[in-house]
Amino acid sequence: MALTPTASLTLDSIFDRVAPQMTALDRFMCEQVEVFQPEVRAMAAYCLETSGKRLRPVLVFSSGWQGDGVIVPGLVRIAGVVEMAHLATLVHDDIMDKAELRRSRRTVSREFGPETAVLLGDALFLQALHIAACFPTTEVCRQVSAATRCVCSGEIIQTMRRRQIDVSLSDYYQTISLKTAEFFRVSCLLGAKFSGFNEDFAMAAESFGRHLGIAYQIYDDLVDFLGDEHKIGKTLGTDLSSGKITLPLIFWLEKLSESERTLVLNALRGEKPFPFAASVESMRHLGIAESVMQAIDEELDKAADVLRPLSGIGAVDMLSQISAILKGQVTNLSRAAASSVAGWFFLPRAVFA
Repeated sequence: MALTPTASLTLDSIFDRVAPQMTALDRFMCEQVEVFQPEVRAMAAYCLETSGKRLRPVLVFSSGWQGDGVIVPGLVRIAGVVEMAHLATLVHDDIMDKAELRRSRRTVSREFGPETAVLLGDALFLQALHIAACFPTTEVCRQVSAATRCVCSGEIIQTMRRRQIDVSLSDYYQTISLKTAEFFRVSCLLGAKFSGFNEDFAMAAESFGRHLGIAYQIYDDLVDFLGDEHKIGKTLGTDLSSGKITLPLIFWLEKLSESERTLVLNALRGEKPFPFAASVESMRHLGIAESVMQAIDEELDKAADVLRPLSGIGAVDMLSQISAILKGQVTNLSRAAASSVAGWFFLPRAVFA
């Protein structure tokens, strides 16, 4: 069943409802800085005291929702564990992509150097595991470590496939299911499980998170071409320059003329750069955004459908609202795709920022 976009609800309203939990999370993350040695604290703070929107913690709190103002014991620490592990992977991603910007400021690699950044990412992940290991159950540690292994595996597979021109749709979906959807999945699963919900809802929340994560990565891949670097606060154009095959590239290659396709393939192989501005103009001209938006739409429908049999639970309502809002933003973006893809990604508190 298709999901009807929610016109009256805004992303701000979702963030406002989890504001007490997010405030507690901010305090918790700041406290983690103090566990590092004095010489490392400023670097840890640079990573942890982030201006990002922390979507994964929002999913933890939404999937464990028990009512306005209710903070379920343990969920703040779980959200902190997932977010810290996620931040560690971003530090490493930016090194591999040679990215200059992340959330409107210099990446950790650019600020402190790639050698330090590698070790700092490791330290953040290990601190996340330390916190997870302090729970009376092994579930948090087991789930987060397994999810992080999948994320790293997805990045390895994607790195191995760089500059390979025969990446299929199934290859692409396998990669993003691993490297991005895993943290969405584990956020929703742990939020539901540690809030006392039954197994049926926990499994539905897990599936919801996976589909939402896939939708997120597809969108992020599109923004790498059609976004505005100054507005989204991160380096764009890294996929084409690094030879990373994404869904926009797959769709684009299918529509190019033979001569144009040869030029792009040469760029993907690293033989001769393809002008980034020309790639943006070509994608807009060929309507690539619309095709990519349809793929995002399909994943959001799947995310909503798995929750539908469990309607009536407050947590289901929270997650469904997120999916409905995002679907509405996809609709808005589709209308503007011919000239810009600014609408969804650049909302003041956009989920995917």
